[in-house]
Formats: sequence, structure tokens, C-alpha cells
Amino acid sequence: MISQLPGACIRAFLVAVMVLTPSLLLPAGDQQVTDAAVLIALFAALFVIVEYGSTYPGLVEFRGAPPFNRVRFGILFLTLTLIALAESEAWDSSVLSRLVMAVGVLLGQSTDFPFSPVRLVMWLLPEGTTLTEARSVRAAAGLAYLVSLVGLTVFAIMIRLRGWPSPTGTFNVWINLPTFDPTAGADVVKRLNRDGSVNILLGLLLPYLTPPLAVFIARSYGVSMLESPLMMTWVMTLWAFFPASLFLRGIAMRRLALMISQKRRRFANPDGIPDPAFLPA
Repeated sequence: MISQLPGACIRAFLVAVMVLTPSLLLPAGDQQVTDAAVLIALFAALFVIVEYGSTYPGLVEFRGAPPFNRVRFGILFLTLTLIALAESEAWDSSVLSRLVMAVGVLLGQSTDFPFSPVRLVMWLLPEGTTLTEARSVRAAAGLAYLVSLVGLTVFAIMIRLRGWPSPTGTFNVWINLPTFDPTAGADVVKRLNRDGSVNILLGLLLPYLTPPLAVFIARSYGVSMLESPLMMTWVMTLWAFFPASLFLRGIAMRRLALMISQKRRRFANPDGIPDPAFLPA
């Protein structure tokens, strides 16, 4: 456990920086919002230290199977940073912020076609939304989806090149899938393939399901993401990150099922029938 603490502390520091980055890039607003961001960053850092500093399984999946969580962190961090930079263009007209905003607007326009998630978000904007606000939302949506697609592509390439989750065929289910019981229910390969397919399907549907739900919650509590650039940054980031995270989880579980089935065939008995009792380490 002591040997894992340095790595856990580094991860905790990076997570805290990620949470605070939008607040640092965007103009200071309500002091309570700033205090809440600092408090959330501290709790997130503490959670990461507890998870990665322990030798026992916790809540984080694929903790010992990089680069799964590294890709997820990179997607979230980069999305938050780019959207915050684009939103800061209204206050800080630097070359970088204008460039990011221009790229986001171009990407948003290219993805704003009929039946797309971006078109749904634009359609659900409240009445009275100005052209500047609509432009910011479209740019944020374009940047968020660009980072998500790049992250998914990078992960797909890396699992091919590195033989993920393990080139040697060993995988600790207890540590990396703490909520998955390989001895319960049907065959483990079938369950992993089923769960992976469900996650991929949810990743496809979530961009269409979350905007109406967010609008309902916003109207119920009388809030709007257009009131605060910081709120818009987080809302648009999570809107794209959750589906991407589900896609990654679905790909990972199906990849694990493929590894188990290949290892079963390798250890099949002379009659060609795999041992159903075999499970990875």
C-alpha cells in the first residue's frame, strides 16, 4: 500500500487540477461557486487517493489495466480545458481562445444536422437565447464531440497495439471489475459480451436522452446553463463525456470477453471442449 501512495498522490493532484481548471480559465463569478469548486476538487483528490492507494478493490473499474482510466481522464480534462478556453473568448480575446472558439464553431456547424445530438441541444435552447449564446453552445458541443471521438480512436488503437488488457493473458477480475461477479449467472464470456453491448447501446442513446432530462431539471429549479459560462462548460462536457465513457467500458468488456474465450480455446481439453470452470486470475 505504501508503494502505491506516491502514484495515488500524483493522480489525486491531477484530478484536483482538472476540476479547478475551468474556474481558473473563466472569469470569477459568485464566491460560493468558487468555494464549491475547491471543495469538490478536494473531495475528488481524496477519493482518488483512497482508491489508488489501496490494494483492495474499490469503485474504480480497470484500476490495474491502463490506459483505460488514463484515456477517460484525458477526455474529461481536455474537454473541460477546450470548452473553458472557448468560453473565455468573450472576456479574454487572446489568439488561443479565438482559435479554439473558431474551431469549435466550425465543428459544431458540421455536426449540426437533422437528428444529430447537437441539433437536439440547439432545438432545446430556451426562448430568448441570443445568437452569441447559441454560438457558444454549438462551439462547446463541437469541441466536446471532437475530443470524445479522438479519445475513442486512441483507445481503440492502443488496445490493438498493446494487446490490451494484458499481452500475457492474465487479468485480475477482482481488482479491475469490483462490481462484476464472474461466478454468478450465465457463462462469463456471454455476460461480458452482453454487458459490453448494453454499454455501447447506452452510449448511443445517452446524447439524446440527457438534454430533455437536463431541460426538465433546469425548469424545475429555475436555473439555466446560459447564466454561467462555468455551468455551461461542465454541462456540455458531461453531456459528451458520459456517452464516451460508456463506449469505452463497452469496448473494454467485449475485449476482455475475447481474451477469455481465446485463452479457453488455448487450454481446451483434447476433445476440443473448453473447461467451463476456467476463469482468469
